[in-house]
Amino acid sequence: MTGDFHENEIDEYGWNNGISDYPTLFDGTDMVCYEESIRSTVEQYTGNLMSYFYKQRNPGIKEKVISAIPSIEIRNGELMGCTTVVLKEPLADEEMEDLQDYLHGQFSDGWGEGFEQQEIQTDDGVLYVHFGEAEPFYFEVEQMQPAEPLKEQLPPHRPKMKLVGQ
Repeated sequence: MTGDFHENEIDEYGWNNGISDYPTLFDGTDMVCYEESIRSTVEQYTGNLMSYFYKQRNPGIKEKVISAIPSIEIRNGELMGCTTVVLKEPLADEEMEDLQDYLHGQFSDGWGEGFEQQEIQTDDGVLYVHFGEAEPFYFEVEQMQPAEPLKEQLPPHRPKMKLVGQ
């Protein structure tokens, strides 16, 4: 993740004259102190990225992936973009590669392009965060847990009733 930080311009009298026209480029380590502000904005803006995945692209992925939700977390002192993917069943290697390619596209052009236009207000200025511009861009598959099996919804049991006097 990277960010463009526009610092508040404070004059000699302590007045805030708005934000700087020239941003400072931040990397993930620079943005750690803004984690809560960024997290709040991600949570407000987040949706299921699989809503935009077309079945024609890869029917197996569409069938197996329930959701892909963006988030952030600090790892080794660096703020990183994350995606929590919930699966019905494991993906084949080719499907995993295609899913990662799709998510990279979402972070750089789709969802990420919209997110980077969100002003994240901080005490020091305004931050614009980019999920898909960091190089190298890579995925770490951290833990794979089977999702709870989807239980088939049965209609509720309805007791039979008789009218009194019949």
